Amino acid sequence: MTTAHTLQAYATYLPAWRLSPRSTGARTARVVASFDEDSTTMGVEAAGALLRTLEPGTPVPSLHFATTSPAYLDKTNAVAIHAALGLDAAVFAADLAGSGRSGFAALRAALADGGLAVTADVRVGKPGSADERSGGDGAAAFLFGPGPGIAEVLAQRSLSAEFLDRWRAPASTTGEQWEERFGFEAYAALVRRAAGEALGAAGLTEADHVVVTSPNFGVTRRAGSLVKGRLLTQGSPIGFSGAADVGLALAAVLDEAGEGESVLLVSAADGCDAMVLRTTGLLPGRRQRTPVGQQLGRGREIDHLAYLAWRGLVERELPRRPEPDRPAGPPAARAVGWKFAFDGSRCTECRFVHLPPLRVCRNCGTADAMEPVPGAHLRGTVATHTVDHLAYSPSPPLVVVVADFDGGGRTSLELADADPGALCVGSRVDLAFRRFFTAQGVHNYFWKARLAADAGTSERSAV
Repeated sequence: MTTAHTLQAYATYLPAWRLSPRSTGARTARVVASFDEDSTTMGVEAAGALLRTLEPGTPVPSLHFATTSPAYLDKTNAVAIHAALGLDAAVFAADLAGSGRSGFAALRAALADGGLAVTADVRVGKPGSADERSGGDGAAAFLFGPGPGIAEVLAQRSLSAEFLDRWRAPASTTGEQWEERFGFEAYAALVRRAAGEALGAAGLTEADHVVVTSPNFGVTRRAGSLVKGRLLTQGSPIGFSGAADVGLALAAVLDEAGEGESVLLVSAADGCDAMVLRTTGLLPGRRQRTPVGQQLGRGREIDHLAYLAWRGLVERELPRRPEPDRPAGPPAARAVGWKFAFDGSRCTECRFVHLPPLRVCRNCGTADAMEPVPGAHLRGTVATHTVDHLAYSPSPPLVVVVADFDGGGRTSLELADADPGALCVGSRVDLAFRRFFTAQGVHNYFWKARLAADAGTSERSAV
């Protein structure tokens, strides 16, 4: 029997950097989050991409954020995503953090209340380990709600079991895993039972698509011996991605599935969770704009030593400049609309746009006659830029652009995923929510410019 809520939309985000197989010994490149990305910023990217596909005013009653790599403990990370998305204060936002199973828990919670599930993770493995070779960083978001959607949830089943397979101490950067065969034997019976009971409840003997994810690589490699289906997906396309694993794997199937096809989603992590969905005729017209496979095919290579430095596994010499001071709470709270949502202001008298927002119009001088301008979705054109090799940055050089945004507004921003050789006056940029720096345990989040995927140029210039 179908639930009251259906899957309305989905979107994924894969970072721009790739660790070469030459560095890890893997068969494919590893997807790597940048030094200024974490689970919160990637969650904003995935959720923002999803919301941009919806009709204005589409309700989002809740936000459930799942990750095994939270930027904060004792502080809700979901509220930063909530603020960056510009959601109403009445929208409930909460974390489900700590284990790979939290990704499926976010899906269940969003399904129950018709909300938004956001899953994101930065996976770190010991240098040369299977986790380094077979992991990946990314995010996925799913919105459930009433009415016709792209997929109906026909049934779900969950089983819980305690055994030692994969774990990480709270203060550790990298995790541990018990002998793989032990975990596989424990999971095998759980997967067969949960999948069989979910299919039975949905009135099916097998599904058109079977998706099996697990932190135990033996489960994904031998998934065909555990669950039968017409098409089998073994883990996410980027390797094990923690709480984002089940979401990225499901999204990759939705990118390709046809109308009226059944999908059995199985996640084996500290037990086993199974969900059966059936796609609808709305799916072809509502797929995410950039499929997972297309995102995976993009990327720039990162040096292995630089990657290890980004993850804090080696210490590199940085530019000898003073490190930034810790951000303070009161000014961040006063500027939350600009800092998190990139909201500017527009003069109601002359329509001049200000980034950042101001009380007095620079164009006509009118005071306190401003209306908010949501800016996180804006695109602009580079008017000029600088490349600074001396400024403090974990990944020099520091590139700053002055951008003229479509519809009005000019401001200077740091460039994310900077490639100075690809930048020139006239380059097109969009916006990326990033972590500027961390000082004394406080993360300073703000927006950076980023070369648009279809960036064009009008002239070449060096400044």
